Amino acid sequence: MKSKEVRFETEVIHSGYSSERFEGSLTPPLFQTSTFTFDTAEQGERRFAGVEDGYIYSRLGNPTVKMLEERIAVIEKGEAALAFSSGMAAVSAIVVALTKTGDHILCSQGIYGCTFGFLQLLKEKYEISHDFSLMNSKEVLEDAILPNTTCIYIETPINPTMKLVDLQMVAEVARQKGIPVVVDNTFCSPYLQQPLLHGCDVVIHSATKYICGHGDVIAGLAIGNQDFIKRVAMTTQKDIGGIISPFDAWLLLRGLKTLPVRMDRHCDNANRLYSFLKNHPKVEDLHFPGDEGHPDYSIMKKQMKRPGGLISFSIKGTKETAQAFMNKLNLIKIAVSLGDAETLIQHPATMTHAVVPNEERERMGIHDTLLRLSVGLEAWEDIQADIEQALEKI
Repeated sequence: MKSKEVRFETEVIHSGYSSERFEGSLTPPLFQTSTFTFDTAEQGERRFAGVEDGYIYSRLGNPTVKMLEERIAVIEKGEAALAFSSGMAAVSAIVVALTKTGDHILCSQGIYGCTFGFLQLLKEKYEISHDFSLMNSKEVLEDAILPNTTCIYIETPINPTMKLVDLQMVAEVARQKGIPVVVDNTFCSPYLQQPLLHGCDVVIHSATKYICGHGDVIAGLAIGNQDFIKRVAMTTQKDIGGIISPFDAWLLLRGLKTLPVRMDRHCDNANRLYSFLKNHPKVEDLHFPGDEGHPDYSIMKKQMKRPGGLISFSIKGTKETAQAFMNKLNLIKIAVSLGDAETLIQHPATMTHAVVPNEERERMGIHDTLLRLSVGLEAWEDIQADIEQALEKI
């Protein structure tokens, strides 16, 4: 089947793999090997010279990893993809590939804490500067772009405030100025949002999250056009070495098969829990793109299939009140990460975004009472009951 003939739910199961090539094995095989043998010394020479296709060493390519890369490229509507050992390995490889000393990166108003830390490192060690922008209009975006801006980096929804950025608008401005747009699509997965279809250039995922779906893999993915992905493969990925293991790639291939089913359940549960939370007297400042009163609701309708499985909200009171609520939970687990079968809750100001200075966190909208809930696959009634009993005790 050609991918254009089938729908997303079929692509995540079949694309990038042909059982006929592997003795009829229904499941993609795991090539758990570090290196590959050559028939002759001359063949090894040709492969290292790049004049003959074939595998050399798993840091440079592996059949199981290639299957994953081909599948994720198809479902993100890109030409090619690379798999990495973590989401941050993907972020760092792509950003390094797009910048050099003296360049400037323009970011959405809020990014993951470790991405913030990496940008600080680039600024302090390599004089690559960055700024944050609301990106809520063409005029605001154009004013924020500098002559030395070489990359626009976006999260949407933004972690953890759930603000959205209009990808088509940003891509149109960036294209006029010849600046590539990189989108961290982790919160949506390719099932809910496909930034390349809106004109963006590179998509990044922490595959640890929804793409894996089972909390047992650390991995990252990057998708873009063939020439750029090949350049990253031969430079920042190969030489810095954030390479995914074949076993982790195999687990991601397995996880992808159920991505649409899982995402629909995450979204259904989140919708129900949001309806409960918005009416609770001890909860305030809810952030959920599916709320018709959300300031970016129209953007969500334009570029996302559904609002997603994450809800951020504040507990009325202080940081200690919010932490007391977390400590009273039983079913819901206190943990960073998201997209697992289990419902997880975390306190961004002291956990995922602790590295961000307090003043900058406040600008991002990350207050001491803000919590981020990754809604799992359990019965929504049980998740709600756990939240309800914890709220009653504070």
